Amino acid sequence: MMLLLWTLLSFLSGSLMFSYWLGRLARYDLQQQGDGNPGAMNLWRTAGRWYGISGIVLDWAKGYVPILLLLHTGAIATDSSSLLLPSAAALLGHMFSPFLRWKGGKAIAVTFGVWSALTAFAASLAYAIILALLLVIVRLISRSWPGFHSSETDGVQVVLGMVLLGVYLIAANYSNAIRWFWLISVLLLGYKHRHEWRRFYARYVQHRTPPL
Repeated sequence: MMLLLWTLLSFLSGSLMFSYWLGRLARYDLQQQGDGNPGAMNLWRTAGRWYGISGIVLDWAKGYVPILLLLHTGAIATDSSSLLLPSAAALLGHMFSPFLRWKGGKAIAVTFGVWSALTAFAASLAYAIILALLLVIVRLISRSWPGFHSSETDGVQVVLGMVLLGVYLIAANYSNAIRWFWLISVLLLGYKHRHEWRRFYARYVQHRTPPL
């Protein structure tokens, strides 16, 4: 029963669409602006830096706070498979928010929040470093492939970075429960960024195909 309550709490926390509401406060409907994503990065591009930073912090916190509280109660240990449900619920709440008619964002900031709580910031820091390295690689490739760096490659980096995070988790000898949540994170991020992957593949094929 307690597990169900914590899962519901995590889902409700994740479903709070702070970035979207901040956008409305700034008189923008994020679903009608930019890429249509009601998340912090679209808020940044639409309403400006300070709104964007506020959205990132709040979206991160809604993943971090419920999982941190759960772990601090001692109800569930970090090596218990029971943590999978509330941890995944925070991501699902953002991706399929009842406040936006079961639509939502891409859950990047909230993913960082959940991983920060589960691993005392270690895995989220590793993920940030991986994403930074991937960005450098993309910038280098862009020198020989103009236009390579785009919204599509940003989405690919997010998913690929999470895949590579698995190497760190294995090397750091994290529990099986943490590794299972890593797999869940890969699948959920992959689903939310599936359109970017398709467009990236189409751009790659177009680039590789010689003109007739």
